[in-house]
This record gives sequence, C-alpha cells and structure tokens, in this order.
Amino acid sequence: MFSSSIHLQITFCILITIPLAFSRIIHTNQTLIFPLTAQNIHKDHNASSTIFLQQQRRLSSSPPIKIPFTHDVTLTVSLTAGSPPQTIKMVLDTGSELSWLHCRITSTSTSIFDHAKSSSYSALPCSSPVCTTQTQDLTVPATCDKKANLCHVAVSYADGSSLDGNLAQETFGFGSTRRPATAFGCMDSSSSTTPEEDAKPTGLMGMNRGRLSFINQMGLTKFSYCISGSDSTGVLVLGDARLPSLPPLKYTPLVTKLDRLPYWDRFAYTVQFQGIRVGSVMLPIPASAFVPDHFGAGQTILDSGTQFTFLLAPVYNVLKTEFTKQTKSVLTVDPGFVFQTAMDLCFRVGSTKIDFSKLPTVGLMFAGAELTVSGQKLLYRVPGRGADQKYCFTFGNSELAGVEMFIVGNLHQQNVWMEYDIAQAKVGFANDVKCNQASQLLGSIL
Repeated sequence: MFSSSIHLQITFCILITIPLAFSRIIHTNQTLIFPLTAQNIHKDHNASSTIFLQQQRRLSSSPPIKIPFTHDVTLTVSLTAGSPPQTIKMVLDTGSELSWLHCRITSTSTSIFDHAKSSSYSALPCSSPVCTTQTQDLTVPATCDKKANLCHVAVSYADGSSLDGNLAQETFGFGSTRRPATAFGCMDSSSSTTPEEDAKPTGLMGMNRGRLSFINQMGLTKFSYCISGSDSTGVLVLGDARLPSLPPLKYTPLVTKLDRLPYWDRFAYTVQFQGIRVGSVMLPIPASAFVPDHFGAGQTILDSGTQFTFLLAPVYNVLKTEFTKQTKSVLTVDPGFVFQTAMDLCFRVGSTKIDFSKLPTVGLMFAGAELTVSGQKLLYRVPGRGADQKYCFTFGNSELAGVEMFIVGNLHQQNVWMEYDIAQAKVGFANDVKCNQASQLLGSIL
C-alpha cells in the first residue's frame, strides 16, 4: 500500500470495456491550505444541491486555511470527517482516484473513522448514480453487494496490499470549512505487506483527474504542494497560490489519452518524458525509449504516493551506468545488494561520511520543463550501521518492481514547488525552493 515505495493501483493486463468518462469540473477561485504529515444520500436531491452550492459560495468567499504539517515516507493531510467531526489523516496521493478511510479496526488498521458516530454519514445503494456511473472511472469499477444493497468498492496496489468496503458519502472538514456529500470508500477489510506502516494513517486522499477524486469533488482546478527535504515539513495548497517570491515555474503539458489501453492510466498526471542528464552529460537514450507502446506501457506519471522514482529497464540501465561512472571516485558499489527488489545500485559506505556535494545532479527532462535531483535526494540510507551501512540510488528499475511505466516519486519532488493546473492541462515545476520557508511565507501572504 502507501507505505511501500511503490503503491500504484493495479491496472489489469486485459482491455476493460467501460464507458468513456469525463471529469465534471466546477470552476471556483478559492484557495485552501492543508497540513501534511509523513506518516445518507440526501433524500431530497434539490436540498442536497442547495447545500452544495451554498458550500461552494462559502469556500469562494472564505479566507485561506493554514495548518502546520510534517511528512515522512508518505505525505499525509490532516482534516476531519463526520458530524460531529472526527480527526483523520489521509495520505495525499496524486496517483489514485478513490479516497477511502479505514472504517473497522483490523490487523492492518488501528486508526479508523467511526461512521456509526456520524449523523452525516450515508452508505450508497447500488442504484445510486455515483455507484452506477461515476465509479466507472476507477481501475476496478464498483459492484453491487446484493445482500445489503450497497455499492461495493475495492482497491489493490502493486505491492500486494488491498482493501474493500462500501462506497459512502460524508462531510469532510478543513479548518472551519465543511464539504458535505463527498464520496469515499468506507473500508472494512484490508490486507497489507507492511501492516505497521499502513496502520498509521486513517486513509488515502485520491487526487488524480478522475471524477471521484477529491480535487474534482471539491470543484477545484488547481492545486500545489511543496515538500521540504530538510525538516520533514511541507504545504499543500488547493487553489491558486500566486506566491511572488517563487521562482518562475516551468510548465510541461499533461498528456491526455482517452483510449482504453491495458497499461495506460487515463486519469494520472501524465507528462512527456524526453531525456535524462547526469552532470553535464546528456544520456544517449533514443527518443523512442520514452514513447509508450500501443498497449500504453511506458507512460510517465507524477505520483506523490510513491516514494522513489522508477524507470523502464532500457533507460534505467543507461542512467545506472553513467551515475556509477561519474561517482566511482567517491562511492563503492556493492554488486550483491538489492533494496526493495527494484533498486539494484547500492553502495558500501560503512562509517564513512558521504560528501553529497560531489555527486552529479540528475536532470529529468520533460517537454518544456526540467526536474533536478541532487545531493541527498540521490541516495537513500538503508537501515543498518557501522560496517554494514549502505546507501542505494533512489532510481529503481520499474520492470523489477512489476510496473510498466515511468514513475516520478515524492522523494524527487522535495524542495520543488509542484503546481497541478487541471484546467490548463499542465504541471509547473520550480526547482530549489526552500519548502520549509514556503509554509511560513504562505501564512504571511494568504
């Protein structure tokens, strides 16, 4: 699941025939700020619509909300759910659509949302339009639990973790702002390969471009975040940040492919990968290596829910060779050590202190923008001490990890202002931002 370095929702390797779905986006101008930490259907439809419109107006006119945050392996938003409000923690995940909460204590979940104590909670029946239509955007469309007449949803991830439960609606709160009738998965069954880590948050906040994603249900078309690499802090902004002190953002267009392909995620934040630079050396990789094939394999996505960055083998091997060459005077390769199955470039360090300033910068080149990875973001310290201490290259082989795509994870997004502009179908990068100061700056401006 999300505590793993790879948590991607599994895409079936067969063509799934589902109706073409388009995101329904309501344009608003509000700006909301959330904290990050690392670690009844309404019976009267008109009344429900009225409540929704009132909330939208209130969101538009209310002042920004700021709450302190931290992060660890994953980015976790602190908010509330239910009436009266219960504090919950949700992993911020741009690689997923369905938001969900643990609703029952199990062997893999101890932090739960107790829906029985909420007067605003409503499980959705099979006949609900949300169940019959909007869930068709999901990797695994909803089914009907005929015994209970409830909309059943399930999610599974590449690391073997899975959850299932019922689709429901609930009021979610951010500071003084409340958003009613938000659809999510109320999960009562789960299995995990890393139960201790996955038990920490209450759930996951899906932020991709699908109709049921949190960002779309909020009616917003832009959000940003900035993850500090120095003190485990960061800031999530829903809306337009417009910070005058930010360096100019370089934008890369989002790639939209509506074809239903076995390896293609239609609702991910997909960008056009064009090349990799190590130091001053542009790697000799043909452009064709970055072009997805006719099955959709080779897609490049930005995923805040995955820790490391993964590249298809032909590209990864070239990068691995060049990085090893340029660091042979400062790092000693351990050829027999592999970390988390897909990271096979690791180094013996022992008690030696690494001079990160001597490592070459790795530049990921996208159409119109470059994301730079340098210093401590290049090496991950593997648990151990003394002579057994090792560090591994923070790029992995996606094929060894069991995925057929390029994934840019959250570690390589640290100290980068990341802006997702859904309305304009583009993503902006501002490298070398002091994200621990960005939160303070937002507090003084917004």
